[in-house]
Parts: sequence; structure tokens; C-alpha cells
Amino acid sequence: MNQNCPELECKSENGIIKDGFYFRKDDSKKIQRYKCKNCGKRFSRSTSSLFYRAKRRRDTNLIKHLVCSSTSIRRISKILKMNRNSVTKRVDKLEKIALLQHKNLLKSLEEEPISHLQFDDLLTYEHTKMKPLSVSLAVCQNTRIILGAEVSRIPAFGHLAKKSRKKYGYRKNEHEKGLTRLFESLYKCIDQNAIIKSDKHKTYPKYVSKYFQSAEHLTYEGGRSCVAGLGELKRKGYDPLFILNHTCAMLRDSLKVLSRKTWCSVKRVDRLQQQLNIFISYYNFDYLHYKFNTS
Repeated sequence: MNQNCPELECKSENGIIKDGFYFRKDDSKKIQRYKCKNCGKRFSRSTSSLFYRAKRRRDTNLIKHLVCSSTSIRRISKILKMNRNSVTKRVDKLEKIALLQHKNLLKSLEEEPISHLQFDDLLTYEHTKMKPLSVSLAVCQNTRIILGAEVSRIPAFGHLAKKSRKKYGYRKNEHEKGLTRLFESLYKCIDQNAIIKSDKHKTYPKYVSKYFQSAEHLTYEGGRSCVAGLGELKRKGYDPLFILNHTCAMLRDSLKVLSRKTWCSVKRVDRLQQQLNIFISYYNFDYLHYKFNTS
């Protein structure tokens, strides 16, 4: 019986006995009750869960699917007739589960490191195009699973750079910090002799040589986008970075805040990172049905 007493001063492991059941109307499940013989505390199987005392548990999985199906938080609250803050709190808990699943996935990949990796950056913006964001994304070429995505602020470039500095002031470039977080999280599950593919961004070779000294880094010219694929898929016949670009296209199609020509823009960077974490778990385990060895 893997149950511990919830009392901080007790924490008994051997004095836990079963104490009947109760029927939870919220999701029509029988929940096991327990009792601690040392302190007399009564508790149930759901006492230590993330959704303890949560209402409308049946909607939790639906919220996850709606977030990953191009639906905004406000629209989810209207569809389910829930308070927007309640939906936000449920999304917070879904992220914790997604992060735990992703952590276990990366840990399992350390036993059989990945031999082919593709990575690049996806551009979006925070509130306005004069405050751009970069999403550093890494994908396994063989299995298509997403290995990580990190959001970082970058300064405006091109014809909006001068207007951005005038209206919002100087904006720090946090792109290298985002790449550092990405490679720090996944370098243990990548083979040191792996084949790594990316475009010809000037910053990439420095990080590949730092974390993967023996790896072969192949770079390719970025092509013009085609009509399909939300600006991510390329017009050329053979795209060596197709797996990565196809994943970026699915990200734009699946997360409302990443869609092009939309009024549902990112207001907080941490909320975008939160939705990315949930989508990674959804994409790897619900869409691709990827299974890893848990032993």
C-alpha cells in the first residue's frame, strides 16, 4: 500500500489501513479511504492529488484538448460555461502534469540517445509585432516527438525596429538564454555523435559545438514558404527540415496564440510557455501515441 499519512508531523508508512470507500459524484468513481493508526487521521486516495476538491473533473481532459485545438482560454470558458479564472487554474494543473510526463520522457531517452535531431526557431509576438518572441524548438527526426520548446524575448527587427525602440524603448535579446535552456534540458538524451540539422542561423554553430562536440552539424538555406502550412512549410520539392517545419505548422494550427492573422495574441510570455508545455505532452502521447520504457 503506497500511501503516506498527510499529516506533516506523522508521515507514517506502516500504520496505514483501509477505511472503506466513498462515491464521488463528480466523475462517478469509487474512491478508497484510509486511516492512520498512529495519529487517527482519515484521508482518501485523492487527498494528495493535484485535483483535490476540484469540481467538474470530467471537463479537465476536454480543456486540454480544446487548448491544443486552436481555442483561446476565453472561448473555452464560454463553451464550458466556466469562469475564466477556473479554466486558467485548471490549465496550471495540466501544465504540471505535462512537465512531469515530459521529464520522464527525457529520462527514458537517456538510455537510448537520439541519433538525428532537428531544431530551429519559430517567431511570434507579445501583444504587438513590435515586441517579437522566439520559440526555440527541437524535434527528433526519426520519431517526430518534440523534445523541447523554450520562449524568449527578442528585439524587433526590420522596418519595425526603429518604431519599436521609439514606442517601447530598448528590448533585451534573450534568444541565447532560450537556446541555453533548450540544450541544457535535452543534451543528455542526444547522442554525442548525432546528426544535427538546422538552418544557417549564425548563433546555432556555437551551441552545437558547445554541447555536442562530436556531432555532425548540417545547415541548410531557408526557402520561401508555400500557401499551405501557415507559412512554415516550404515551396521547394525536397525539404531536409520537413519534420521540424511540419511540427511548426502544427503548432501554429493547434495553439490559437500562435496562429497568423489573429487577434488572439500573447499577453504574457509565461502563459505561452505554459500552453507549449501542454501541447508537447498532448502531441507526443495523444497525437503520436509515443510509448517509452518506464522500467
